[in-house]
Formats: sequence, C-alpha cells, structure tokens
Amino acid sequence: MRFDLIDLRLFLAVVEAGSITHGAGVANLSLAAASERLRGMEDKGGVQLLARGRRGVTTTAAGEALAHHARLVLRQMEHLHGELGEYARGLRASIRLLANTAAITEFLPDRLGRWLEVHPQTDIDLKERQSSDIVKAVSGGLAEIGIISDAVDATGLRLIPFAIDRLVAVVAKNHVLAETRQISFTDLLDHAFTGLAEGSALQDHIEGQAARIGRRISYRLRVRSFEDVCRLAAQDVGVGIVPQTAARRCRRTTAISALRLTDKWATRRLSICLRPNEDLSPLARDLVEHLGNFKPD
Repeated sequence: MRFDLIDLRLFLAVVEAGSITHGAGVANLSLAAASERLRGMEDKGGVQLLARGRRGVTTTAAGEALAHHARLVLRQMEHLHGELGEYARGLRASIRLLANTAAITEFLPDRLGRWLEVHPQTDIDLKERQSSDIVKAVSGGLAEIGIISDAVDATGLRLIPFAIDRLVAVVAKNHVLAETRQISFTDLLDHAFTGLAEGSALQDHIEGQAARIGRRISYRLRVRSFEDVCRLAAQDVGVGIVPQTAARRCRRTTAISALRLTDKWATRRLSICLRPNEDLSPLARDLVEHLGNFKPD
C-alpha cells in the first residue's frame, strides 16, 4: 500500500471540501485525474475510503483513519521544510492560516506583512472561512492556525487574544438614519442593504443573525470589499455593515455616517486558535507569537 504526497494532499482537500470536484481544484488536478487517483488509493488499500452521494462525499471509517495519518505525515513534512528553511536558501516553507473576513481585511495585512518581511523564504497559505468552519478545520488537523470570533464554541482549542472587531452600520449623510447614533440590527433590516459578495464569511455571519430572528436581508447590490460597501452607502444605494476600522478609514474619502449596532454579536473578540497539544514548527510558533503580541504603530 503506497500513497505519495500528492495522493495525501488530494485526499485531505476532498475531505475538507466534501466534494471531489472542489478538492481537485484545491489540489490543482483535473477532475478526471483526481477521481483516478482516489480510485487507485481505494484499490491499493482494498477498502472504500469515501462514501459518494448526491450532495458530495463523506469519509468512511477507513477514510477517517487515512485522513488522520495523512495530516500527521503532511504536518511532519511542513515541519521538515520549516526547520530546513532556516538553513537552506531557496527552500520555501508554507504555513496554513484560516481566518474570518474581518481578520483578513482589517488586521492581518499589516501584521503578516511585517512577519513575512523578515521571513523571505516562508509563504502563508491564507484562506477565508467562517469561524465555525475554522474551529472544525483546526480541531481536525486541516490547518495549523486559525483566527476566529468569540461567537463560536471553541471548546478544546487553545485561544490567544488577537483583536477586537466592532461592526457598525454605514449610511449616506442624507439618509433618514444618518443622525442616529446607534441602532439594533432588527431595525436596520427594515432598509435595503449593500452587502459583500456571496462567499464572504462576514456576510454569511450577518445573514445567519437575520435568519436567527426569522428575517431576511434585502440586497440591492453585493460587492467585493468594505470600501465598495461604504462608497455605495454614501450614494444612498443601501445600508451596509462593516468593521468599525473600515468605516473610520472610509469616512476620510466618502460621505457616510457610522451607527453603532447595539446587538451583542456586533462586538466580537477575535482569537488565534490552536490545538492544545499541537507540535507547531518553529516558524509557525514564531508566527503565532508575532500575531499575538503585535502592537500597531
């Protein structure tokens, strides 16, 4: 029974995505090539690894065992690269980091930029996910490091404070709500929205809050960035919800008013999450220490 590293990376990608098609894309393989490799792995092992269904794939008991050992093998390879990377010029190491929308857009660019500047041989594989999905991925060994909000249950993981993310509503200066200092999310839902594009972890979180109270968000337009949300809010296209840091930045160039959201979920404490007994590579440990102790200028 011989599996190469491409097999193991493909298998974990498929497990995480719950789909052979999406997993193949992550592994940079065609669907046909990925399917052939997966069938070959099952033939070599003499067991079924994946249960295939109309909504995707799930692991069998044998597949769970393979996934566990594949994570161990690939983690050890990452550690090997990380340690050798300190000595051998040209050998690149990679650290996988999952984070929610606010962390990626508002906090990580500066913090990661500083760290990468002094680690030129290391790459960061940064992916945007909802906090609940990050907890599952880190707990399951699919990522070394995650950044999540306190809105999710992270029992069993080690948490390190990272930042405080406050969400605010943004409206045009001539909007009926412009003079309002604060507003509840329920009252804001009476107005049309400009939101982030589908797939945004933050927008998914906001939609989840609306669903929790039996409401739906009415979108006039969905865009890709907080800056676009603020620009359209300034043109009175629709109200938006963005991090307070983004609203402050955009107020310098756009005519918007920012309203504090009174809901508890709108103030989120972001934390770095790790498995409690995770044997991180030296580079990953250094990155976690940097992110947890970062002081902005």
